[in-house]
Amino acid sequence: MTEFPSLSSLLNDVRAILQEARGQAYAAANTAMVDAYWRIGRRIVEEEQGGAARAEYGSQLIRHLARALGEEFGQGMSVANLRNFRQFYLTFADAGKHYALRSELSWTHWRLIMRVEDSQARDYYIEETVRQGWSSRVLARAIETRSYQRLLQAPESDIPARQKPNPLHLLKDPYILEFLDLPDRGDFSERQLEDALVTRLRDFLMELGKGFSFVGRQFRVSTETTHFYIDLVFYNYLLKCFVLIDLKIGKLTHADIGQMDMYVRMFDDLKRGEDDNPTLGIILCADKDETLVRYSVLSESQQLFASKYRLVLPSEEELQAELERRHILDWPQSEGGETR
Repeated sequence: MTEFPSLSSLLNDVRAILQEARGQAYAAANTAMVDAYWRIGRRIVEEEQGGAARAEYGSQLIRHLARALGEEFGQGMSVANLRNFRQFYLTFADAGKHYALRSELSWTHWRLIMRVEDSQARDYYIEETVRQGWSSRVLARAIETRSYQRLLQAPESDIPARQKPNPLHLLKDPYILEFLDLPDRGDFSERQLEDALVTRLRDFLMELGKGFSFVGRQFRVSTETTHFYIDLVFYNYLLKCFVLIDLKIGKLTHADIGQMDMYVRMFDDLKRGEDDNPTLGIILCADKDETLVRYSVLSESQQLFASKYRLVLPSEEELQAELERRHILDWPQSEGGETR
């Protein structure tokens, strides 16, 4: 058989062309189907509104429609799906066409997003799914853990778009680490917690949020006489700074705060680059006393933060209660009325 030296290159190019075409075909088909579902939902709502006895007519309409369409189009036109199409239109009735034509989101994404009641939260999940390429599984977890609400650290009603990001709009409290599969009773060591986070680093980066990249664990910082080891070090390219994380399996103490304050000062002095912003330090602890936080250096420092972690996925009510409690007990207001 005659050998062609350039065959390998040709095969790679053809594969790339076919893969690109398949991706474009899938995106086009997805966009067409999502748009069709929105239009079906709109047509159902229009028919319900036009019925003479609307309440009784509407309750039977979808069942009759599903029965008729099922014979021709199969299970995709079930009662449950038709109700989803109807809800899809009602959720995005004003800007539905704009949203439905965004090919980056699949129908599975839309089914998750349309069940979020807060319109600002829906916009956030849409934008983040598009920007970060979230799978439906990642999106579902973000919604379940109320990722949007946990980012609302400042008193503004939404997440502002600023040229210079504020750490308060990127850091969370609490962090939800249910993916570690560690016992919630705390029967493990700090090293075991660190091992679990590094093992599930991809999940941890997703929970940390935007812009984080992993630098190292047990990161050594040395003075003339002593070596110090920081549990986890990250760099955030949005904040343009290093982020140090110290893990504590117990309740936050004064000693923990003092230790992180020292780490941040040392890191700024010995490791921070000329173009880097000041280093941030996060003490990730199982629990904290808000009074201790308020009357410690944490209340004044723009570089030190303490956040709790949860090892089980709390219910929506539990998480909402925690967020509300934090707003009540949060940092005192400054003279300008801005809450830290």
